[in-house]
Amino acid sequence: MLQMKNVSKIYRTDTVETHALREFSLNVDEGEFVSVTGPSGSGKTTFLNIAGLLEDLTRGTYELDGRDISKLNDRERSKVRNEKIGFIFQSFNLIAQLTVKRNIELPLHYLGWEADKSAERAAALAEEVGLTERLDHRPAELSGGQMQRVAIARALANDPHVIFADEPTGNLDTKTGNQILDLLMRLNAQGKTIIMVTHEPAIAERASHRLHMVDGMIDREKTEVP
Repeated sequence: MLQMKNVSKIYRTDTVETHALREFSLNVDEGEFVSVTGPSGSGKTTFLNIAGLLEDLTRGTYELDGRDISKLNDRERSKVRNEKIGFIFQSFNLIAQLTVKRNIELPLHYLGWEADKSAERAAALAEEVGLTERLDHRPAELSGGQMQRVAIARALANDPHVIFADEPTGNLDTKTGNQILDLLMRLNAQGKTIIMVTHEPAIAERASHRLHMVDGMIDREKTEVP
């Protein structure tokens, strides 16, 4: 499903080169749950941004669902992102002025869905994440765990092939964080591919495929056989 081979990412200024990824190679099969750990500056977020088509790679190859991403222009990349990818962020990235319903519907707006169909999809996803009674609330009226549930529902709106989660439990207390992880694992059990960056070892250990990064490279990798 996702294949990176010898991927490098170099950030350049007039005086400095920073190698965020170094000859990074990874295969992720459909339906896997992958956790990525490592110290600050190890390249975790850069990997996630490249995998999620938010940044370009400098060298190497990246294929998603058999398609060579490096050969796509900006419009084609945006189309792939809208159709195949869902994002969950540590800071939730909800729009404060919009209700829960409208936040969930947002990706569908960009896909050109009709209003009644979008509303039906938002209601179904709110029920799936346990927020049916909060559809008309705004983010300021929600707890951190509820906001993250909205973010997960929004990530699912376009029925993505893969969900990228960047520290999805980082702003939550332990109990709420475990509830969010339980929800992600339930989605994985339903067939969703999930790639999650986390700094919490106990959270990372629950994934079936675990990577630890150092200096832009995979330092350790372990896959549990079902």
